[in-house]
Amino acid sequence: MTPDISQLAINTIRFLAVDAVEKAKSGHPGAPMGLAPVAYTLFREILKHNPKNPSWANRDRFILSAGHASMLLYASLYLSGYDVSLDDLKNFRQWGSKTPGHPEFRETPGVETTTGPLGQGISTAVGMAIAQRYLNSLFTPKEKPLLDYTMYGIASDGDMMEGISSEAASLAGHLGLGSLVFVYDCNRVTIDGHTDLSLTEDVEARYKAYHWHVQRVSDGNDIKAIANALRVAKAEVSKPSLIILDTHIGFGSPNKADSSESHGAPLGEEEVKLTKKNLGWPLEPAFLVPSDVSDHFKVVAENGKRWESEWQARFDAWAGKNPDAFHLWKRLEAGELPPDWEKKMPDFSKEEKMATRVASGHIINALAPILPELIGGSADLAGSNNTMIKGSPPFSKTQAGRNIYFGVREHAMGAVLNGLALTERLIPFGGTFLIFSDYMKGAIRIAALSKTRAIYIFTHDTIGLGEDGPTHQPIEQVAHLRAMPNILVLRPADAHETAAAWKVALRHKTGPVALILSRQALPVLSPSRYPKLGSVEKGAYVLSEAKSNPPNVILIATGSEVSLALKAQEKLSAEGIESRVVSMPSWELFEAQPQSYKDAVLPPAIKARVSIEALSSFGWDRYVGWDGVVIGMTTFGASAPTNVLMEKFGFTIDNIVAKTKALLNR
Repeated sequence: MTPDISQLAINTIRFLAVDAVEKAKSGHPGAPMGLAPVAYTLFREILKHNPKNPSWANRDRFILSAGHASMLLYASLYLSGYDVSLDDLKNFRQWGSKTPGHPEFRETPGVETTTGPLGQGISTAVGMAIAQRYLNSLFTPKEKPLLDYTMYGIASDGDMMEGISSEAASLAGHLGLGSLVFVYDCNRVTIDGHTDLSLTEDVEARYKAYHWHVQRVSDGNDIKAIANALRVAKAEVSKPSLIILDTHIGFGSPNKADSSESHGAPLGEEEVKLTKKNLGWPLEPAFLVPSDVSDHFKVVAENGKRWESEWQARFDAWAGKNPDAFHLWKRLEAGELPPDWEKKMPDFSKEEKMATRVASGHIINALAPILPELIGGSADLAGSNNTMIKGSPPFSKTQAGRNIYFGVREHAMGAVLNGLALTERLIPFGGTFLIFSDYMKGAIRIAALSKTRAIYIFTHDTIGLGEDGPTHQPIEQVAHLRAMPNILVLRPADAHETAAAWKVALRHKTGPVALILSRQALPVLSPSRYPKLGSVEKGAYVLSEAKSNPPNVILIATGSEVSLALKAQEKLSAEGIESRVVSMPSWELFEAQPQSYKDAVLPPAIKARVSIEALSSFGWDRYVGWDGVVIGMTTFGASAPTNVLMEKFGFTIDNIVAKTKALLNR
């Protein structure tokens, strides 16, 4: 039998959620009603956390992968003593509130990651577990782990169906991430109805096959059994754990329990009254929090203060014995780079041709010895993406190396990078072909929403990858990335611009960065001939000025097409047409410049402009205007050698010259 105070606390969580959804006239009451017992057990009995310091380094993390149940989390945070007030709960889903419709990182104290798109939370938690193990190997390789926290979470039937969670769960089991504990809210209801409509597999057997430790609790209201299962899971350190919890969505509702009607809409005034009556809860007032429940939760903050104090003493003792490691800890904690790190950049001045993906690989390996925060890998393409950190072992069950073998799991890779970045002492990177960024878009969007510090290495960036054909040739991918808020897209023209792009990426702290890199070798431009070469931080700059002022035309190019623009400039000049060549590696950085700078690079009076990019032409009208010409892709590519494709699709010196002359002769 559940003790009275526990039952009172559980029902408080339930009805805070019900009342908030009812007041907002939108939301998801059903899952919080069914999950209130596990939330109570986690936040009051299990989690090692300090509500007064949500950023304590050794706190247990709670990840609500079933983000639609956000009021479950907000109610638990409020009762536990986080900086979430009752008024915040009453302001659920309203403009400027701390309690948005789905949990958002940075918006609510205690929210560890943005969730809502199903599968993202459980997959991000895998990255958090990898980060913890790597940081322990970095700071306490031969001692008791400095960071012994656990990643706890709740996932739904929908999370179990999403492909990304399967990718991530497979990787987690393979790596033996024992600090990962998830509760699967098995209520057998989705928006469309009973899960029998779409899910009849044996989830328990599937996760066991992934090498997870799996338990089942058949009564979602049995807090003793829930607590026991959570403690058993925490004790299992060699495997991630899944607790399948049989619950009832909309628990207590006489007419809407175990029904999709309680999933994504308010219960309705009459059903709220019936539910409160059914569970012995006062009809008024709304948002009732009995004083006994408030008192009952005071122990959470008291325990949190004590836990942090005890850990801090352990940390201080460690710091005293390991001053160099402590100095590194403080640098990583501040998110700063070491002094003179840029001097370690490789010198490309003697190179004649080099693919920008190759240049990127040289940069990673030049910086890795002084930037231990760099950790990452590729989705089974390390050799092609040039992401391997030489001399470092792979990340595995037995060693926490810096090379993560994600396997062919692009979407999970994106979410894992989010988890690594959210640990806030690391700069993670992940590589794949640009075309396969499509498989990552959900996780990339979460990174952009969360403004996390992740670096994407997208290689094979145009039709220039050749014979693999249109299935592998990116067209619209960069346009999509540029359209996404809070992501910085960088497409460097040569090895020098690639080095400058990496400098920008490593300094950038307010969102993810996408490096768009070539498969094919590109001319390495001469800094002596082009003094402004590498001015990537401006987004766009005059790489080669016209001989006359003002120029007849401006040629704007990115990436592999910059060298084409320079050759076209020479040919046009020989014919008496003077052009300015602008390298534009980043739209976002250029748009962030003062208008005076933008007008200096692209003078408004010069209407004759030509853009050259072997990707989708979408969006380039912003810079060439109505009177300009866009040389880009308006179709998919084809299978043929690179030189043939470039000729057939118009990325040649002769075509650029012809289009420019036609523009000037209008």
